[in-house]
Amino acid sequence: MLFTDTHDNSSKNGAITPVFSLQRTMVEEWMMAELDGKVAMVTGAGRLRGIGRASALALARLGADVVLTGTGRDPASFPDDEKAVNWKDVESSAEQVRALGRRALPLVFDVTDREQVDKAVADVLAEFGRIDILINNAAIARGEDRVAIADLDTELFQRVVDVKVRGTFLCTQAVVRQLYVQDEGGKIVNISSVAGKRGSANTLAYNAANFAIVGMTQSMARELGPSGINVNCVCPGAVATSRMDAVSPDNRPVRSRPSDPVGRWGSDDEVGEFVAYLCTEAASWIHGQSINQDGGAIMEH
Repeated sequence: MLFTDTHDNSSKNGAITPVFSLQRTMVEEWMMAELDGKVAMVTGAGRLRGIGRASALALARLGADVVLTGTGRDPASFPDDEKAVNWKDVESSAEQVRALGRRALPLVFDVTDREQVDKAVADVLAEFGRIDILINNAAIARGEDRVAIADLDTELFQRVVDVKVRGTFLCTQAVVRQLYVQDEGGKIVNISSVAGKRGSANTLAYNAANFAIVGMTQSMARELGPSGINVNCVCPGAVATSRMDAVSPDNRPVRSRPSDPVGRWGSDDEVGEFVAYLCTEAASWIHGQSINQDGGAIMEH
């Protein structure tokens, strides 16, 4: 049986180490090596409370070296908890990856700018020599786009769509070109939202962008699967990140709707760990899926 201990499990002082503990250690050591030698690029990874940073750390714990990208936010705009710890955007996220014993490369660029995206991928190849995993997580902060259609600014609508949709396209295109050169397959995980599964009032731009990511995931999966490139999408519900500060200033895990079965918000670590799992071999037969991670808020699709 897998992971069954067949050796004497007595310690030097005569105490008995439970077989389960030995099995768990073996599993953890195996999982730690799962992504050794792989390089992952995570966009939108500069926030202390965010899915990008959490995904980057989860990938590092599985052995990957990580590229962390951000926009170079103005420190004056940082939330209080980031200011309190002298947070430095993607550089601080990179420091946390290095603390796990993995290499990290923080990059600041605009995912909607083709030249900047191409340069970023070139920088990754110069530093690490390869790229294997892409997490498309970049999105603009929740804000003035959450208004009635009649009041929605045209340029703001376009910005929401550009960062999410154009950014995912440009980053995917640049990385896929390199994956073809390497000819060893790869992993792409797109971050959408339950707003990519169900429309809501006063969220037109956000719904448009996230529904697009679900469709793009299916198209990518159909096209790239034969080349060994595994593509999936995660659709989180309400997650206790800095994006939700406007909804709940103290970021308490409140119930979004009385009908939600689990009755709490998710954490960035919960989403990050699932994103990392989708980058493992164990998830290789999950393909082209947009998976809700929302405490049961949406179950029908």
